[in-house]
Amino acid sequence: MKHFFRLGTATRDPARARPVVGQPVSHITLPPPVRSGGRPIMDAFSERRTTRRFATTELDEATLGQLLWAANGVNRSGADDSGGRTAPSVLALHEIDIYAALAGGMYRYDPLEHCLELVSAADLRALTGYQDFVGEAPLELVYVADLARMHDIAPSQREPFAYASAGTIVQNVYLFCAAAGLAVAARSWLNRSALGAEMRLSRDSLPVLAQTVGHFDLGDPAS
Repeated sequence: MKHFFRLGTATRDPARARPVVGQPVSHITLPPPVRSGGRPIMDAFSERRTTRRFATTELDEATLGQLLWAANGVNRSGADDSGGRTAPSVLALHEIDIYAALAGGMYRYDPLEHCLELVSAADLRALTGYQDFVGEAPLELVYVADLARMHDIAPSQREPFAYASAGTIVQNVYLFCAAAGLAVAARSWLNRSALGAEMRLSRDSLPVLAQTVGHFDLGDPAS
């Protein structure tokens, strides 16, 4: 545990849901993603890193939409209605749902429609982890595995496969943030039961990983 403290991820008092900023909307249509250009992939690898201090400045919808598409958006036609994704999934089950915790509410990303759907009219950012920086950034992503979709996988293997799928999405977000000049930190230290209750998840849905995204804190010497 002391190792976590040295990394700047000290525990804090138990977090609670907070009132949203402004009036939550039930549906957010995201701008179409830009599918070409940007920084070379090797440059993004060179810049990829974890940050633990974030500015509170909000992300604009274009950046948010581009990030979510890069994470696990539809990038080609598929053999079924789900389409091909930017992240791989065992047997193309697409068992990972991305939830975006914003100041204006908790939303689920719909990759087929490239939009956000409201699931909780509360600010749940501070509930997505125990680290001292959680909830300060404008966006907390939560990756939820719907184990009920994994009916073709042996029950004992479903969670390991789901973590592998979530890990590929996490890396997509890291590379996008490196290319876009955004700060990011992936996290596995979650209160899964409390978060699942606030998100109204089904019994078969498991929060597996989370990821903080925002602008760099310009007052941080490491930025």
